[in-house]
Parts: sequence; structure tokens; C-alpha cells
Amino acid sequence: MKERGAGPSRKQQVATAGLIGAVAGAALTAHRGVRAVGLGAAIGAAGLGAVEAVARARQRPGQIPELWARIVTSGALTAPVGWAAGRLTGAGPLTVGTVSGAAAGALGLRPQKVALGPMLGAGVGLGFALRRRPASAAVVATASVVSFRVASALLFRDAQVSLLAERVHAEDLPFVVPLEARSRYVGTGYIRELADVLGGTYTADAADVGIVGSLDSLAGPEFDPSQVDPRVREFYEHTTRFTLDIVPEWRLWVLPGYLLYRNLVARPLGQASVPMNQRETQRGIRSRIDTISAPDQDDRDVVAVRGWIRSFADNDEPIYIGVYTTYRHEDRGYVSVGFPLPQASFTATLAPTTRPGGGLVLSSRSDLKHPGHYLTYIDAETRELTTAAVQGFAERLDVYVEDDELRAEHAFWVFGLPFMVLHYRMQRKTG
Repeated sequence: MKERGAGPSRKQQVATAGLIGAVAGAALTAHRGVRAVGLGAAIGAAGLGAVEAVARARQRPGQIPELWARIVTSGALTAPVGWAAGRLTGAGPLTVGTVSGAAAGALGLRPQKVALGPMLGAGVGLGFALRRRPASAAVVATASVVSFRVASALLFRDAQVSLLAERVHAEDLPFVVPLEARSRYVGTGYIRELADVLGGTYTADAADVGIVGSLDSLAGPEFDPSQVDPRVREFYEHTTRFTLDIVPEWRLWVLPGYLLYRNLVARPLGQASVPMNQRETQRGIRSRIDTISAPDQDDRDVVAVRGWIRSFADNDEPIYIGVYTTYRHEDRGYVSVGFPLPQASFTATLAPTTRPGGGLVLSSRSDLKHPGHYLTYIDAETRELTTAAVQGFAERLDVYVEDDELRAEHAFWVFGLPFMVLHYRMQRKTG
């Protein structure tokens, strides 16, 4: 994608890198005295500034700096953290190396990296501990993180996150839903707040509306809407006619990490807080669609925004807030679901295929260019998008009729490993 917008200048980027390098150099030489600190800061500033200058000169529009430059920068950022940890805790090389490696592995997200981080960090820390000459905590931490980044690059060659576009207009990325949260909390009132920004007529808990206007808009070579069971079509086009029963099925390996994520991120954010077990779902799941309508060319009000909000029935605690859209590209229809985040959006773009027996499959696993998951930062002033493709995440939603009952299975993978399936049963509301 072509780069647009001014953004930070090359000089500003190099100056920032120089400042980071100076702090890193001072931290790495702090144990050697004042003169060494000054010399270390000067060398660090010049060295990292040069690295940034070369990396930016080689950087193409829409790309992030090359891996070697990112590894050097991560080491520089680690140095002052390691120095502070050593001063505050007095921890030895083995502890510092293990903790540093574990932190680097956790940031890698992939389970294999999470496991590799502390093991490699412990190995680096043990190596420094066996030396006759003691090493500072800053040196140990930096060596652990750099060693992990190098080993990780050699072992895991497939990119899991890559910069797709930088500072482009929304029309350049039709598979991204460019709607962000304008506060730190998303919550079940998001669509109401969005209506104040976009204008239009806001309707809370709209009656007889679906997450898509018509399944016909999704027609394409792999999907024929005429083959869909009427009950499946009704669910998509009139979602509010149904109640949802959810049974989450988690893989055990992901539960500890998800528990931390849910309590530290999802709940404070008011977004993407999936139930941990069936006992939680017995609190009841409230499903509603809030809409924003605007007049079309014939001055008729049409739904412009459909926000499907799922929350716990007892206290309206948010589970998911998703903005559902459809669009067509090269004679195919797609579903894009945007999950608003503070000043950002996480979008799942799914391709439809016909399921035997009249069902419908929506999947991000596809050889087509558009399906996938995208994390987008939205500039509050220019409305320009900077988007990263998250290749390590995948999902598939199957909606079908079995034993005369409408059901769905929503499966998720991270880094190729299955971690959760949501089992749905949908029933028409009485009356």
C-alpha cells in the first residue's frame, strides 16, 4: 500500500532512536563509573541512531523496519529495565535472565515462544552466573532478550503479524471496519456513543433486524444464497428474533493465559470477554442489535450501522460488541466484523461458503486476499488507517440445522493451534 500522510520525519525517528540508545548505553555501563556512563551513552546514541537511519533508508512504503534493526532496538529498550530491576531487587543473573526471557516470550504470544522464552533466558543467565567476572543485570537482560529474538527468528520463520498499510484512507482497505472507541472503555453503550459522532438515528435494541441486511449480498462462486436453509437465512437477516445459548469449550493449555487476559484487559476494556465455562453462561446471555440509520438517495431511512451486542443478562456485563458489515469485491461478497478498541479496531473479514444440508460457513481461512484478521490504528484527526495483518489468528463459523434445531459452532485457532469452540443453540423468541 502506498504511504500517505506526513507522520514523523526521518530526523525525528533517528533522534528518538538516539535518545533510546543513549539511555541503553548508560544503563549497560552504569556499573563502571561516571566516565564510563558518559562514554556508553555517547556510543549508544550514535550506534542506535545509525541503525535507525540505515533501517529507515531501506524501508519501503507500507513496511516495518527490517528484523535486525528491530532486534537491536528491543535490546536497547531492555537495558534500562534490566538495570532498574537489578537495583531494586538485587536479583542474580539466573533470575534476571529467566524473567527477561519469559517477558520476551510472552510478548511473542505464540505458545512455543512463550515456552522458549524462560528456558533460553535461564540458559543465558546461567552462563553469566558461571563467569568469574560478574555481569550487571542490564547486560544479562539485554543478552537474554536479544538471544531470544535471534533464536525465535531462526526457529519460527512464518510471520504472525505484518504491517499491511501505513497512513492510508479507509477506501483503500475495504476489508477493515474503521470504527474505533473514543474512550478507554467500549461497553454496551458503544453504538449510542457512535451515533453522537456519526449522526443519524440511533435505535437501541432494534426490533426484527439482522446482523446482515440480506444473504444475497454475499453471493459468489463458493456461496449460493438460494441453497441456504430458510432458518439459517432467517437467523442472519432477523437475528433479533432468536435467543442464544452458548457453551464454551476451551483447550486447557490456553486457560491460564486467558484468565489473565480477561481480568487485566477484557473486563476493564468492556470488550471481548468470552465466558470461561458453561456455569457462567447460565447467568443468561442477552443478545441485541443497536442500529444507526441514515436517509438514502430516496430520503428513506436505511440501517447504516449494525452493532451486535452480547452481554450477561443479569448485569449487562459486555461479552462482545461487534459492528457487522458486508461488501462486495470482484463479484464476491464478504462479511467484516469490527470490534472497536480505544483509538483502534480489530476486524475479522470472513468469506462465505455453502455448507452441505443448507448451512453457511464463514471463515477467515482462505486463499483469497481479503479474508483474515486486521488490527488497525485510526488517526483521530486525519482518519487515516495504519493496519497490521494478524496471520496467527483464524476462525470459522458454521451455522446449520440439525435434528430440526438451529445450531452454530464457532472455532478459533491461534498460531495454527485450536484453542476454543463456542457451541450455539438458537431458538425463536416466544411471541
